Amino acid sequence: MTSHAVVSGERWLQARQELLEKEKEFTRLRDELTRKRRELPWEKVEKEYLFEGPDGPVSLADLFGECSQLVIYHFMFGPDWPEGCKICSMLADHYDPLIIHLKHRDVTLATVSRAPLKTLMDYQRRMGWSFPWVSSLHNDFNWDYHVSFKQEDLDANRAYYNYRAGAQFPATEGPGISSFYKDASGEVFHTYSSFGRGLENFLGIYNFLDIVPKGRDEDRLPYPMAWVRHKDQYDDESVVDPYV
Repeated sequence: MTSHAVVSGERWLQARQELLEKEKEFTRLRDELTRKRRELPWEKVEKEYLFEGPDGPVSLADLFGECSQLVIYHFMFGPDWPEGCKICSMLADHYDPLIIHLKHRDVTLATVSRAPLKTLMDYQRRMGWSFPWVSSLHNDFNWDYHVSFKQEDLDANRAYYNYRAGAQFPATEGPGISSFYKDASGEVFHTYSSFGRGLENFLGIYNFLDIVPKGRDEDRLPYPMAWVRHKDQYDDESVVDPYV
């Protein structure tokens, strides 16, 4: 960092104004992409999914509550895992406070995982979250939305993830996010899903890291986000330098 260019205030302002034009261009492109995302055709959800929730069985339609729009985060938490994925956990730290705000924009946000309900509830209490979380252990939801994989498919490079077959994935569960719409008659439609790096849109911490001098600073890590810990498992002595 000590070799970085240092210039006068006038030169800095000129460089910043040039970058601002690029940022405006990116904003316009993002707005166009958002419009095209809303224009995607919908698919009717024909299968009946019954989840296990804290108050008993709930259907996909039940998860909407009083809203017509539903966002589901596919949280990586396998049936025999002792705790949830650390990166999914950090993402949940982002969206848990948004539940009340989303509700007032006609959106319910729920979380679905394959772990047994008791395991999910115990972990949720540990993390201090309040969002709706249900178990898909006894239905096909995770398989139909391609966020759970059989080990033999992973070993044979047959796993389907992020809209392509043969995905290389390090676990039998994958992350994703999906949105749905429920019409006045109660019919449910799948409107959008995103996986892989598409989930960066929901990781607000990267928006902060992307404006500081070191950026994400992940180049020397074994894999991006290897620095992430469960929020109750950070070692304060290694926070400053994640490579130690």
